[in-house]
Amino acid sequence: MNDYLVASYPNRGVTFVEGKGAYLIEKSGRKYLDFASNYGVSIFGYQYPSITRALKKQLSKIVNIHGSFGSDARDEAAKLLVSHCNGKLQRVFFSSSGSEAMEAALKFAKLASGKTHFVAMEEGYHGKTLGGLSATGSLKYRQQFEPLLWSFAHVPFGDKDALVKSVNKDTAAVILEPVQGEGGINLAPKGYLQFVQKLCNEKGILLIVDEIQTGIGRTGTFLAGEQFGLKPDILCLGKGLAGGIPIGATLVTEEIAQTIPLHVHTSTFGGNPLACAGILAVLKEFEDGKVLKHVREMGDYFLAKLKTLKHPKISEVRGIGLMLAIELSQNATPVLKALQNAKIIAIPAGSNIVRFLPPYIISKKEIDLVIAVFKKVLSFEF
Repeated sequence: MNDYLVASYPNRGVTFVEGKGAYLIEKSGRKYLDFASNYGVSIFGYQYPSITRALKKQLSKIVNIHGSFGSDARDEAAKLLVSHCNGKLQRVFFSSSGSEAMEAALKFAKLASGKTHFVAMEEGYHGKTLGGLSATGSLKYRQQFEPLLWSFAHVPFGDKDALVKSVNKDTAAVILEPVQGEGGINLAPKGYLQFVQKLCNEKGILLIVDEIQTGIGRTGTFLAGEQFGLKPDILCLGKGLAGGIPIGATLVTEEIAQTIPLHVHTSTFGGNPLACAGILAVLKEFEDGKVLKHVREMGDYFLAKLKTLKHPKISEVRGIGLMLAIELSQNATPVLKALQNAKIIAIPAGSNIVRFLPPYIISKKEIDLVIAVFKKVLSFEF
């Protein structure tokens, strides 16, 4: 079958035909504990009852309807999403992926400010479309496609002086992830994100916050920015927002929304009723606070357990909520392969980092299993 696909993905050598709970299942019936949750998409694991019911119900009604026609599911999803992102964000543009959410954010920032200079972070990741790639800091993704769009400066994440020097009268926006995901689960130095917010406020520069990976509860609050006082003008969401259905969402202030004219940016599948049914089902899981409490508790437990793994191959352990990383003193690929051979799925974040993004239904028992296997893997000769 691979003869018919563009070979743009690494081949991990396993084919999954089903998912159940926190597990992915091969044709043979062998189960793998998924501590990557499909790169952060399957936040409630697989076949989560309330989400599956909601999607099946919508599937039997209508799957897609163009944005020029009304949709109750779309209206309800937008209203509920705005209420969960309590702050100054009042309008939602739906698309079909995180990259699309970032493309919309860049265009909306240009419309609102009239400017095309942006400041983003080194090691930041914002997608592989041309706009998202322009904002992405990693040269390994950018280099083959340069020159890219508009004017983008990239500064070290956490360097206040570099940021101040990079903004100017032509700067439309500063772009950042509260925690850098693809870049290595990098947390900002204390006070840095608050500094960025203050600088943008003082200079009249828009703040675009990319919470495609960190949002929807991943760090223990609905948005990671809540923990750092971030009040973005534009917010990007995606991944797990729709219960596994492709989704992108760009939230903006009312002021920015008023600068966006008809026809200038649309999406055929954006805000389709199936995805919106998924959004409603996902957001309802957060209403009583139990999910976020569990994420914080399991995240603290997992991080503490990872820190007990003392070994020369481990340079650093870091994370927040259920977004964790082990930085190795060697390439991570052999370790990831060894974990997979032991029926545990993890993913990289840079060449030497093992990244864990477990689903929110994870238990201490499953965390203990991963710790035990990882401890054994560390003893292997690579």
